[in-house]
Amino acid sequence: MVQLKEFRIVMPMSLEEYQVAQMYMVMKMQQQSTNGDEGVEVLENKRFQDDVFGKGQYTSKVYRLQSKAPAWLTTIAPKDALVMQEEAWNAYPRCKTVIKCPYFTKFSLTIETVHRADNGTSENVHGLNEEQLAARQVEIIDIASAETDYWSYAIGSSSFDFPKFKSTKSGRGPLLDGWQDNCRPVMTAYKLVTIDASYWGFGYRLEQALLAGERALFIESHRNCFGWIDEWFGLTMQQIRELEQQGDCLLNEKISKLVLLTDATDCEQRFTHSSERQIDKD
Repeated sequence: MVQLKEFRIVMPMSLEEYQVAQMYMVMKMQQQSTNGDEGVEVLENKRFQDDVFGKGQYTSKVYRLQSKAPAWLTTIAPKDALVMQEEAWNAYPRCKTVIKCPYFTKFSLTIETVHRADNGTSENVHGLNEEQLAARQVEIIDIASAETDYWSYAIGSSSFDFPKFKSTKSGRGPLLDGWQDNCRPVMTAYKLVTIDASYWGFGYRLEQALLAGERALFIESHRNCFGWIDEWFGLTMQQIRELEQQGDCLLNEKISKLVLLTDATDCEQRFTHSSERQIDKD
């Protein structure tokens, strides 16, 4: 069953500021999560132009974050198979990201993002049809919330205390109850997540786990966007692009060039055996 969920992340900054903040955040978080065995490898980072998005930046990356997978997932797949390939088309204020796993050939995850200068009150910014709207779930994320769960710990929980936080450079903060309605400037990232893992007896659980993981990543990354405001505030897009190029080179120096597992037959056998064992238990 395909899962369709829209996350709305309200941010205390302008659309122009968010573009810089988001790029800085991605660059810094990738550096923090990358070592010799795990992390992010940038395969391509180039300008693109097409009939769908117009002009923008295309990136192709490989994510090796096996240690963050739930224990139950590693019972049906080897850890070194839990590697993700990501393609992204960033034509800000519209973006699209497609994530696949070579080992799980029936799995796909798509994130379509629209950024607007509002506080999360726009409806159907993605232009969904009636059937899609009926299936869609909506969640508004508050970056000032201190809520934690398994995925927040797995991805990394930032220590910012936004009800007490105040930016030195911008003077923004603290984020008190109801800040979304009173903050200026303000903008929202509308992220529509579509997940499909068509595996009998297992797919729904995988879809739910990945939705929870994406939610935690959205929270952590956007908390960092604001928490690091004094590091990126005042930077230009040209400066960010230069930092990004330097960061890509550092990433590829840090991470090993591991071979991706793409044995679909082995994958199917593992799922079959896992399902049979579950039936025997039931």
